[in-house]
Amino acid sequence: MTTALITGSTAGIGAAFARRLAADGHNLVLVARDTKRLQDQATELHDRHGIEAEVLTADLATDPGIEAVAARLSDRKAPVDLLVNNAGFGNKGRFLDVSMADELKMLKVHCEAVLRLTSAATEAMRERGRGGVVNVASVAAFVPRGTYGASKAWVVQFTQGAARDLAGSGVRLMAVCPGFVRTEFHQRAGMGTDNIPGWMWLDADKLVAAALTDLSRGKTLSIPDPRYKALMGLVKVAPRGLLGGITSRTGRKYGPR
Repeated sequence: MTTALITGSTAGIGAAFARRLAADGHNLVLVARDTKRLQDQATELHDRHGIEAEVLTADLATDPGIEAVAARLSDRKAPVDLLVNNAGFGNKGRFLDVSMADELKMLKVHCEAVLRLTSAATEAMRERGRGGVVNVASVAAFVPRGTYGASKAWVVQFTQGAARDLAGSGVRLMAVCPGFVRTEFHQRAGMGTDNIPGWMWLDADKLVAAALTDLSRGKTLSIPDPRYKALMGLVKVAPRGLLGGITSRTGRKYGPR
């Protein structure tokens, strides 16, 4: 049996990855900040699927939290075969409305933690000649939408660059870019969602299934829904200035409220 480590595993996309991988027979290392929720999740997945689920409480906005997860990924005696870097959050407010401390915390979780954990995981995977990393980004990576979009753009560029550097090593890396998904993400950030059209919402379980299929096919970028693939196709050909205005208005309409 192989082992997958998932950050931000207790809710949303992370929980969907945990459910799917447990159902497929993978043992899990579940990472989040809330020990009680982690323990409840581990018990449920063990009882339902008969897999082993290890709990690791860590705050990836802190150095000790990142170091604890990196140490687990580096453990050669209990190897991790798949890393899912899913932990993340949104900030309410436009640039300069958000405190510098919160902006830096976002970069710590979305960029520094992803860099350090991917490095720890792939170093061990390359030694074994096999393994995979899924870094959860966002379609916001492709539009000019502040620190969140910029951090997710970094995730995409970093992941695809690392995938090229590790080509032929047996280690696969892929960035997955979902759109709106019904999770706790928007509620935690204080974002209103009432005005988001129904067709823009994605199901987390279907998203994960599509992402894992793309990983198995060797893709380095996954936009796991035809609707968003079409939208991102339009984004590529839209004038940058026009796109900036549209995404700014869309962010005010559908984003933090």
